[in-house]
Amino acid sequence: MVVIRLARGGAKARPFFNVVVADKRTRRDGRFIERIGFYNPIATASEEGLRIIQDRLTYWRSVGAQASPTVERLIQQAAKKAA
Repeated sequence: MVVIRLARGGAKARPFFNVVVADKRTRRDGRFIERIGFYNPIATASEEGLRIIQDRLTYWRSVGAQASPTVERLIQQAAKKAA
């Protein structure tokens, strides 16, 4: 099964997450199919904290990919921000 989830990057005490489409059986930070955005939880007001490419998200959902609960929450945040 294909999932949309977060892959952690960044340094110790400075997390940065990529929103990726990956096979469910791979490791959290391992191989992925496509990167469709990012999430920076410690972004300042002048930095962009969340970006998700909506057309790729729509495509992956149409072919059956399921978002993790955290990514689902971030998608809703991005939709509020865009509206």
